[in-house]
Amino acid sequence: MIMKTILLAIALIGAQLTASAQYKKAALQAAGLTCAMCSNATQKALKTLPFVDKIDTDLNTTTFILHFKPNVPVNLDQIKQKVEGAGFSVATLKVTADFDQVKVENDKHIVFGGQTLHFVNVKPQTLQGEKEVTVIDKDFVSAKTYKKYSTQTKMACYATGTMADCCQPGTKPAGKRVYHVTI
Repeated sequence: MIMKTILLAIALIGAQLTASAQYKKAALQAAGLTCAMCSNATQKALKTLPFVDKIDTDLNTTTFILHFKPNVPVNLDQIKQKVEGAGFSVATLKVTADFDQVKVENDKHIVFGGQTLHFVNVKPQTLQGEKEVTVIDKDFVSAKTYKKYSTQTKMACYATGTMADCCQPGTKPAGKRVYHVTI
């Protein structure tokens, strides 16, 4: 009976910690938008995402500010897929996340919001509060930017985006997908 109580307490604490690790919003700049109808089509596609609460737009910079619903998991690949489905591509995706004493360093993975983040070109630091990270995976940045970051990591997961291709010992990823980010 005592063992069941302890296991239940551990599970509840783990669930609470996972819920507090959360993405708040994202600034998405789309490439290829040439008119208001293009922007409107992209915005309509993004609004169908179950984790998006509301969207603000800046037509001058073709940027969409996606505000996420609290306690709903965010899937960054689905954001990219919606933009591509509307006929465009992601130029940049900057995600604001609420960190709570998260230690990061170059070429290390952390599990955050149910996803594995691989930090590239960062100094060792502890993230606290809302911080913006930029997704630097292929199809989230320009080919030139992607190539630049590829020289700053020796881990194979940057090229493939999957944990199976990563050789960091002791890492227990939340799923196979690895998102590469920088600050």
